[in-house]
Amino acid sequence: MPWLVDGMNVIGSRPDGWWRDRTGAMARLVGQLAGLGEEAWVVLDGRERDLGVDPGAVQVVWAPEPGPDSADRIIAGLVEEDAQPARWTVVTSDGALADRVRAAGAAVTGASAFRSRLDG
Repeated sequence: MPWLVDGMNVIGSRPDGWWRDRTGAMARLVGQLAGLGEEAWVVLDGRERDLGVDPGAVQVVWAPEPGPDSADRIIAGLVEEDAQPARWTVVTSDGALADRVRAAGAAVTGASAFRSRLDG
């Protein structure tokens, strides 16, 4: 089962000053995901940028459309448009997104629990 990660939700699950270096926080997350050695997709908010890390097998998707839910729409769309939506495990703590992807057949893991797995 591939991971489908709500990137800013995971980054924001820990108030570690990530907002002072948004690109650095994104790079750290992608590096940690690559270190899992598992199939993973991460959706990040904002314009595409060079993160300066080798994403390995991690697919990085950018959600440049303005608005607080642009990444959510991409994540939900990936699940809902998949012929096998149950193959995804979506990582988010956004209740509305979690409900939407569960209704489509995906599993959901909370951002904090996933963050602990990355840090472990």
